[in-house]
Amino acid sequence: MVTEACKKNHVTVNGLVAKPSKEVFPTDKITFRKDQITQIITVLDIPENRVGAKLVDMYRRNDTPAESFQHLELLKLSKQHYRKNGTGRPTKKDRRDIDEFGNEIKTDEPEDN
Repeated sequence: MVTEACKKNHVTVNGLVAKPSKEVFPTDKITFRKDQITQIITVLDIPENRVGAKLVDMYRRNDTPAESFQHLELLKLSKQHYRKNGTGRPTKKDRRDIDEFGNEIKTDEPEDN
């Protein structure tokens, strides 16, 4: 998956497009796009051997701005507001109700004749 992203020029290391074989060193900044936000990871250290997933956070720091994660939450909420997950496609009646809702005009003032 990461190799594919590198081949498509979606991963940069210190502002330069990275190939899959690119070596990284401490203090390098890795930038990539995931879940519709651009994430920035700083390499703190390189482990001597392979480590488990729980220990990876000791060797990296996530420098992604908090605004990016808030924007992602807003996107998720806006999608859920329109249609709930698992409800399927709108029926013909649902579509007509949506069309009528957009065409309703509320007038609080009496018409002058």
